[in-house]
Amino acid sequence: MQAIIDFCTQTGFYQLFQPGNWTSLIMILIAFVLLYLAIGKSFEPLLLIPIAFGMLCTNLLGADMFHEILFAGGHVQWDIMHGAPITAQWLEEMANAGVSDAVLSQWAVGDVVSAGLMDYLYLGVKLGIYPCLIFMGVGAMTDFGPLIANPKSLLLGAAAQLGIFMTYVGTRIMGFTTAQASSIGIIGGADGPTAIFVTSHLAPELLGPIAVAAYSYMALVPVIQPPIMKLLTTKEERMIEMRPLRVVTKKEKIVFPIMITVFVALLVPSAAPLVASLMLGNLIKESGVAERLSKTMSNELMNIVTIFLGFTVGATATATTFLSVRTIEIMLMGVVAFSFGTAGGLVLAKCMNLFLKEKINPLIGSAGVSAVPMAARVSQTVGQKENPGNFLLMHAMGPNVAGVIGSAIAAGVLMALFG
Repeated sequence: MQAIIDFCTQTGFYQLFQPGNWTSLIMILIAFVLLYLAIGKSFEPLLLIPIAFGMLCTNLLGADMFHEILFAGGHVQWDIMHGAPITAQWLEEMANAGVSDAVLSQWAVGDVVSAGLMDYLYLGVKLGIYPCLIFMGVGAMTDFGPLIANPKSLLLGAAAQLGIFMTYVGTRIMGFTTAQASSIGIIGGADGPTAIFVTSHLAPELLGPIAVAAYSYMALVPVIQPPIMKLLTTKEERMIEMRPLRVVTKKEKIVFPIMITVFVALLVPSAAPLVASLMLGNLIKESGVAERLSKTMSNELMNIVTIFLGFTVGATATATTFLSVRTIEIMLMGVVAFSFGTAGGLVLAKCMNLFLKEKINPLIGSAGVSAVPMAARVSQTVGQKENPGNFLLMHAMGPNVAGVIGSAIAAGVLMALFG
């Protein structure tokens, strides 16, 4: 009978009904909601399904698949991961480093942490491996031709990063630290891997909420952007037709990723891992001599890393970090980031028209956020509603891919300043 009692007290069902553990039940329900949105509503299902399932697994009490204590203080605690017992001095150091009491109170002096599956997989996020590999796959699927054909698109992509820096200012006013504000602001780049890369380095305690916010709002780009686009442009501006872009040569497409890598790595070394990975994937694609590698990057590698990235990022969304006022503030500031990013591209496009003989349709400026290719499709859709003969997709792809580069550079700047 004692063996049966011991077994029952070790089950997750028993632990769920212990005082203070009700928060895990709320997180499980949130995971169910995210799974419904991903499967039932097709909101970024490729990443939201793994994220939601990771969130579900990490909040199943007793499973011990992820341990926040192993990554306390923003660093991998290698000694603890390798079986060293927790000491009083170590707990004191973590408390002084700002690790929450909710995390530290779960452990006592002399405890040994048995690393779980997600602890090992999460190292790919913590060490910055997964986001770079995803950028490699993105590069192998990206055509920089529209950007090369219309270099002015770089300015629109840069202007759309306004959301990052405006959100940084807003979150600093709200009381977030510089590192946390930088991580929240990067949501405005509309680039999930970049947001994860920056947050894992600067504010790992916010990784769960920021990742969920970034990918949720990326899925909502077709909902968030059109009202802002119509508010900041006139009907006449939305009807502007643009001439087809020139044909870009293969030599230009090969030289472009090489030159961008050199320039960005020298200008913002902190952004080099992301930009170099992006450009390597693109160079292999455009070279035309390594088709096997290009297909692997854009398919098998991309899919495998996406699964691991989503699963482990979801695992960081524990009740102790996710259920807080800060999480609500992050979700709200995510909307602000997207809105200012969209507005920045639109306003700059309108300003450029004051000096250009051949006018550009301001709608392509909203594609400067790096949600590729959703933002470009939104520009096409809104423009064609006003003028059925309007074909803005390829023009919008220029600012769209420029936004990918711009968000990586912005991330590098923030990491260099506050890392």
